[in-house]
Amino acid sequence: MQPRDMPPPSPAPAPAARGSKPRLTIVIPALNEEAAIGAIVERCLAASAEIREQAGVAEVHIVVVSDGSTDRTVEIARGFSGIDVVVFPENRGYGAAIKRGWQQRPSEVLGFLDADGTCDPRFFVPLCRELLEGENDLVLGGRMGRDSQMPGIRRLGNTLFALLLGLLSRRSVRDVASGMRVLRRDALARLLPLPDGLHFTPAMSARALMDGELRIAELEMPYAERVGRSKLKVMRDGLRFLRVIVTAAAFVKVSRLTVPLMLLLVTIAAAVMAAPSAFYLAHGRLEEWMFYRFALAGMLGMIAASLLCATIVTEHVSALTLLRYRDFGSRTRGLWRYENLRVLFAVALLFAAIGAGLNAPGFLDLLETGHTSVHWSRVMAGVFSGLLLVQIAITLASLWIIRALHERQPYLLGRAEPEREVVALGAAELGDEEARE
Repeated sequence: MQPRDMPPPSPAPAPAARGSKPRLTIVIPALNEEAAIGAIVERCLAASAEIREQAGVAEVHIVVVSDGSTDRTVEIARGFSGIDVVVFPENRGYGAAIKRGWQQRPSEVLGFLDADGTCDPRFFVPLCRELLEGENDLVLGGRMGRDSQMPGIRRLGNTLFALLLGLLSRRSVRDVASGMRVLRRDALARLLPLPDGLHFTPAMSARALMDGELRIAELEMPYAERVGRSKLKVMRDGLRFLRVIVTAAAFVKVSRLTVPLMLLLVTIAAAVMAAPSAFYLAHGRLEEWMFYRFALAGMLGMIAASLLCATIVTEHVSALTLLRYRDFGSRTRGLWRYENLRVLFAVALLFAAIGAGLNAPGFLDLLETGHTSVHWSRVMAGVFSGLLLVQIAITLASLWIIRALHERQPYLLGRAEPEREVVALGAAELGDEEARE
């Protein structure tokens, strides 16, 4: 079975010649939209000439995808000439319908709008202009303007999701789930795979924003009250939207999620140790009641350290997978660079040395007398510092493997010139032999 995010089953049209105008595909996903489908198709057809003349596109292809409709949606759509109609026998989802429409007509510019009459097809003119003239990769039609007729609960949800995504990506859009947008076909590879359901749009927005390299713009557009009944379930789809936003952050920049959690754990550990630390400074000794605080603080610290190590490895794996490992080069800046992590290893080594020093007298006493009276606090300090050193060492070893994979990556992707490398290697070996002679 062909994956749903793979190229279309039918041959793609020849790419537009250099310097010529691109083509635009507008997909209209429809599930039981008999009350609105006729009007939206008619409006798209009427707007096609305006889009061609003013938006800088050569052709406008309109594709209606019936997502398992059981009413007259298909019948009405097939009554129009000049459009493609794709029929899913069973419901596969909003996102699946859009992707299938793009497969049907794989133009250089891809777009979609909802079938419910909320969006004006003529707005594809400014969207395409912003995409092409502004040299963007993705342009969203924002529905959060003052004149928008979006229901209040959905407006609130969109605002909250936009704030969360802005915090995670450090880039912002106001409407993460816009049902009208355009993008360049060659930018799609950085977004796939995209889900099949209604969370298709927030997933696209989240991945585009988290990617960091895709150029995104948002234009405020008119938004009318929908015709017919909405398919959106506020709680169910809201949780899906939240999941895809967090997942996108985890896949691309997991540190945006884990660093705040690490800081929280370290802060709690410091609070737990505040009383024992103050007591020690005042009296110069530790008492038995402090054991549980030491144990809890140590456990929290080790969880934070484990999270740190997992974050470091994940950041490097993500960069390697997304072909952005140059971000960790010796001449770049960044917290997770290999060179910076050597400093972390030196710090862990220092803590381990301190822990060993604290326990050295007790260990020597154990060898000489067969027993030891070293204080429990020294043992705990030695155990936790030793575990920290082991964790950091394993992390650096993992990064060494990842860097080796990065060196092989150009050859696996066919971007290197193996013959030139072999010639250079042979010349180097010959020079070594001549030097030895």
